Amino acid sequence: MAQAISFTDRLKFWRRPEEEVKKAPVTTSYPFIEIEKPPEYRGIPRIDPHLCIGCGACVRACPPDALTIEWDFENGRKRIVFNAARCIRCHRCVEVCPTGAMQGTTRFEIATPNKEDLIEVVDHKLYRCPRCGRYEEFTERQIGKMFQILPEEVIDQHGIAERAFLCRECRMEESAKTLAVQGPYADSLLLSLYPRGSKVMGERR
Repeated sequence: MAQAISFTDRLKFWRRPEEEVKKAPVTTSYPFIEIEKPPEYRGIPRIDPHLCIGCGACVRACPPDALTIEWDFENGRKRIVFNAARCIRCHRCVEVCPTGAMQGTTRFEIATPNKEDLIEVVDHKLYRCPRCGRYEEFTERQIGKMFQILPEEVIDQHGIAERAFLCRECRMEESAKTLAVQGPYADSLLLSLYPRGSKVMGERR
C-alpha cells in the first residue's frame, strides 16, 4: 500500500530551476520603484498658469465637475479650480483648451493625507470697463488673446478696437447711438433690442 505524503513533505522535494531563481521578481516594488507607463497613458492633467487665460472652456467640458469657477466680482477676481480627486482622466479639458494651458500627463499617484494638496487654483484678474467701472465676466488675458488671434483688418474694419474694451452694457449703448441716427426703422429695432433705447432716442431729439 502506497504511503501518503503530506503537502509539506512534497514541498521539500520541489526545487526551483536555477534559471528561475535568477529571474527578476514578478511584481515591482512600488512605490519604491517608479512604474514605467506608456506615453499615451491618460493621467492627471495639470494647468500651466502662464498659458491659462481663464476662458472656462475646460470647466464646461469637464464631465465630473473636477474643474470649477469661483467668482469674486467685489475684488475683480476669477479663479479656475481643479480638484484632482474628482478627475476621471478623460482629458476632455486638454482637448478643448484653446491655449494649451491644460496639459495631459501620465501621473496617476494622488494619494495624500491632506486633501488640499489635490486642489490647484489659477487666479485671474477680471476686466474692468473703463467707462462705467463694472467688472466683466471675462479676464484681462482673454482680451489680450482676442487681439492676438484676430487679423488687424478685421479689428479696423468692424471697429472692434474701440468697443472691445467696453462692457456689454456700454457696447450696447454705443450701438444704440449708432442706430438712433438711421431713421424710424432703426428706432423700432432699437426699442425692441435695447431697454435704454428710449433714453438714447430722447437725447437725439
